[in-house]
Amino acid sequence: MKQGELGLNLSTKRTRKREFLDEMSQVVPWADLVALIEPHCPKKKTGRPPFPVGTMLRVHFLQQWFGLSDPAMEEALHDVPLYREFAGLDGAMARLPDESTILRFRHLLERHDLAAQILTVVNGMLAGKGLMLKAGTVVDATLISAPTSTKNSSGERDPEMHSTRKGKQYYFGMKAHIGVDADSGLVHTVIGTAAHVSEISQAHSLLHGNETDVFGDAGFVGVHKRPEAAPGVRWHVSMLPGKRRRLDLSDRAQAMLNEIESIKAKIRGKVEHPFRVLKQQFGMAKVRYRGLAKNTAQLKTLFALSNLWMARRALLAYGV
Repeated sequence: MKQGELGLNLSTKRTRKREFLDEMSQVVPWADLVALIEPHCPKKKTGRPPFPVGTMLRVHFLQQWFGLSDPAMEEALHDVPLYREFAGLDGAMARLPDESTILRFRHLLERHDLAAQILTVVNGMLAGKGLMLKAGTVVDATLISAPTSTKNSSGERDPEMHSTRKGKQYYFGMKAHIGVDADSGLVHTVIGTAAHVSEISQAHSLLHGNETDVFGDAGFVGVHKRPEAAPGVRWHVSMLPGKRRRLDLSDRAQAMLNEIESIKAKIRGKVEHPFRVLKQQFGMAKVRYRGLAKNTAQLKTLFALSNLWMARRALLAYGV
């Protein structure tokens, strides 16, 4: 009889995937998130008992981390013992959720806008441990591509996506606009728009309201003059690249301006780390659904999880 047929796992190697899931299992505030979602779950009185909310939430997060569709997630639960173990489905007679169950849970989160509330719960926990200071914010946006092919059931591209030009290249898809804590680099606000929506138009919506200083790249030039600008907020916007290149560094005043720009760039660089985790760690280089609402909900979930990932060492040191 084979080792797998006995339900034994004699391997001693701790893979990177196992290390990742073990760390995330410790830092995610499971009890708070289950308490958030449970009131919205339908109460079944007949038929098979539903899967626990905690189990479905773990399956949902596995989907987000590893970029799995609903059918692929169902198959992965059958094929990968590590996923079953993480979701608490590793018993010998455990029933596994099928793709319809996984889909219904995702739709439940979307219908009640729970992704935004998940981000709020996670950030509340991080702020409570002093990991988000909220004295300053860095704002930026990134493009996320959408399929341009019309070879689908509707015969058209996603009508909620749009084309835009960056440099000399055109992109089709959406933009993820984020506001990031200038000290920790953790995301506190997420807005999803079509790709052609300008970054400056969303800038003031990315502020949480308690910051005194905000940092942005040259795309935010003139943001403080907009009618929605909040009083008492100091904007530190990068100098236009062409103007900076023309600085005469032999002149003391202009050399100091160049040094100030370097300092602003170091602070502004904090916003790039969440984008790297989103696209490289979690594989969100392209949209996974049709429509802005579904993709924005996924972005909010992923940025909540990226905050936990970036803060995991501090959280583990707290003994979370």
